Amino acid sequence: MNRILLGAFGALLLATLGLFWMQGRAQVEEAAPPPDPDAEQASDEPEGLPTADVADLEGPAPPEASELTREQRRFFRYDRNRDLKITRNEMLSTRTDAFRRLDTDGNNLLTFEEWAITTSTRFEEMDGDGDNELTQAEFATSAPAPRRSSRPRCNC
Repeated sequence: MNRILLGAFGALLLATLGLFWMQGRAQVEEAAPPPDPDAEQASDEPEGLPTADVADLEGPAPPEASELTREQRRFFRYDRNRDLKITRNEMLSTRTDAFRRLDTDGNNLLTFEEWAITTSTRFEEMDGDGDNELTQAEFATSAPAPRRSSRPRCNC
């Protein structure tokens, strides 16, 4: 019971202090002098726009981006910490995008067995030396086959 009374008293005290503070600010703002009409006219008419001679100036060169090959971009999607090696955890963490393909029974629930069997098998196939880490060369063996489209590439 004492806590409730103490809390109510504290809330009442804070509300009273806030009320006095707000009234004090309002009185200060009411006593402020009105704006000078001559100052408004002077600010409406600028003396002129600033000018600069930029003919001899030259900005810094833009940074150069190194062009990554398609395989390097694909490798770095999996290599989260950029140590040029894909660990088993890095490989497995990005496999969540293939949920629909991994859900073999189609119940929209992915059991650990459905997910782990497919991913572990794929990782083991790519890991040629069996050290549980994929180098760039080992990862390149998992590249998807290029898509062959029936329509021509250009509209010539």
